[in-house]
Formats: sequence, structure tokens, C-alpha cells
Amino acid sequence: MKKLRLGILASGCGTNLQSLIDGCSDNSLSAEIAIVICNNPDAGALMRAEKAGIKTCCINHRDFDERAAFDRKVVQHLQESGVELVALAGFMRIIGPIFLDAFPQQIINIHPALLPAFPGLHVQQQAIDYGARFSGCTVHFVDSGVDTGPIILQAVVPVFEGDSAEDL
Repeated sequence: MKKLRLGILASGCGTNLQSLIDGCSDNSLSAEIAIVICNNPDAGALMRAEKAGIKTCCINHRDFDERAAFDRKVVQHLQESGVELVALAGFMRIIGPIFLDAFPQQIINIHPALLPAFPGLHVQQQAIDYGARFSGCTVHFVDSGVDTGPIILQAVVPVFEGDSAEDL
């Protein structure tokens, strides 16, 4: 059976990426990671991908005068790698129209909150500050809004008294 070719975009340490690597390795995901692209040259995700033998590419957004030029470069690398589905795994950039048009309904985001509550950044702290009793994770399709696309699945975790954003 043909495996789905994934392109993973990450900006940070790569814990979400590691889960995807593990899922591909143990065949709990019928997929293979074709490329990992980071916009941060210091991202731990690059090291995780390299350790797993996955093709990597660093495209630093700071090297571009405009968002569209950055998006075109990322899209080019994804298309050249034969990517069928793009997963944003801790990718800290807003996706623009060039990207959305190149991969319509083929971009998913892993968001560390129960959407539609707490979109955007620092969501664990937002949940704690609000006094939420539960938080979690949402996987959703990416659209032109910020964390507004159709929800694919969610998982719930309790927020315990005294939890910090890092704990959550």
C-alpha cells in the first residue's frame, strides 16, 4: 500500500515532529515524512529529523523581504519533495494565500488547545489564566484565519491546580 508523503514544517524543538516520526516508524501512521522544513536554523526539529534520516531544509523567514517570497520558497521545496499533505508541527508562522492555494485542504495544524478556545500563541498560559478545568490539543485543517479551520480531532487533558504552562 502506498504511504502518504508528508511535509512537516516546524520552528522549535520538534516534539510534535518526533511523534510523527515515531508514528511513521511503527506504522501506526500509513505515511512517510518526505521533508522537514524549519524557518529557524536553531530548531531542534532539524536535529530530530536528521537523526531519523529524513531530508531537511532550513528556510529562514528573516532572509526574505516579504512573506509571499518565503511562502513560494517553502512551497517549491514541498512540491519538489512530492508532498501530498503538509503538517504544521509547532510552525510559528501564519500561512498565506500562496501556500493555501498550492495545497488546498492539504495543510493541517497541531494546536495545543481545544479550539475554538485559545487560538494563537501562549495558549497553555491563556487556559490557566482563564481558569479552564480542561485543555488539550486540536488537529485542524488550515484556512486563511488563525486557528479557525475545520477540526479533524481533539484530545482533552485536565488542568490541575498549580499547573504551569510548561506542565500543561
